[in-house]
Amino acid sequence: MNSYVLSAIILSALITFLLRAFPFLLFKEKELPKWLEKLEKHLPMTIMAVLIVYCLKDLKTQLTTLFIPYLLACLTVVFTYKWKKNTFLSIILSTLVYMIFIRL
Repeated sequence: MNSYVLSAIILSALITFLLRAFPFLLFKEKELPKWLEKLEKHLPMTIMAVLIVYCLKDLKTQLTTLFIPYLLACLTVVFTYKWKKNTFLSIILSTLVYMIFIRL
């Protein structure tokens, strides 16, 4: 591997690390601002709503073969998030439900 590619990889890794570490360095021992606490509280549900709208944007109003899997996946997202308040779990379970039902 030539030195240009190696230096690009190292620089990319360093920038990625610094960008991820920046919030922890900035708010190390301070209380979070109120707007950031509010954002932390509402952002996961907002992201879920955007993902649902994005996934349903191509769904036609007529009953197609994909309507039931879409509906079941959306219901899985809603109920899982309301139940566990875990965005990752909601996304994984709804994707699993969708993939199972499009294969049936």
